[in-house]
Amino acid sequence: MLKVVIVVMLIAVLISLFTGLVFLIRDGGRTNRVVNSLAVRVGLSLALIALIVVALWHGDLTLNPTP
Repeated sequence: MLKVVIVVMLIAVLISLFTGLVFLIRDGGRTNRVVNSLAVRVGLSLALIALIVVALWHGDLTLNPTP
């Protein structure tokens, strides 16, 4: 279940990335939509990193011990 949430959050970050690109091409930087898309992407990335760190700390995720 946790891995599904992580994958969904990664997909949301990618959608935000491409949405910002579309806004940049269409608006030419005249509106704040690109900045808002960047803020969403940064927020999602921080939440994803925090989720992974907490999951590792609680033992829900484990690191692969073999190389």
